[in-house]
Amino acid sequence: MTEPGTLYCYVHPNRATTLRCNRCERPICADDAVLTPTGYRCRECIRSQQRIFDTALWYDYITAFFSSAIGSAIASWLVVLISGFFFGLGVLLLAPGAGAVIGNLVLRFIGHRRSRPLFLTAAAGIVAGALPALVITGLPLLIAGTGGLGSLLRPIWEVVYLFMAVPAAYTQISGMKLGR
Repeated sequence: MTEPGTLYCYVHPNRATTLRCNRCERPICADDAVLTPTGYRCRECIRSQQRIFDTALWYDYITAFFSSAIGSAIASWLVVLISGFFFGLGVLLLAPGAGAVIGNLVLRFIGHRRSRPLFLTAAAGIVAGALPALVITGLPLLIAGTGGLGSLLRPIWEVVYLFMAVPAAYTQISGMKLGR
């Protein structure tokens, strides 16, 4: 039996609740409530709010992928060049800076439009742009162990470049703030 005045979740009509969405005022159970800085909201209101911030256009995905791939290709060949000096430690300095530059260029090319899949597309472009240099520097390793220590370290430094440049570019493009 239901008591008069008892609220039931609009998603799960058999669950009694005391919570309401602070945007649409519909009753929601604890499983459907999302805690935001301003209170609890239903998942539908959260989705509608997120759609407001997704401003990317269809061609932004193509632009982000190719601009980040070209920038990454240039940076990865620089990694190949500097990985022979000072045991490749210059890569540790180049990679985050290259990622930030690539991120800023992508932002400029896409007109500062935003979307999480757009940021992931740019990150995939960085990986795709570095693949040719990674494959070419790794070829001597595949051919019956030819090459010395230098041919072993170059692909390793390419991977180090990717592990440092991709997060740097992603944080730059998405607007994440580190250290807050």
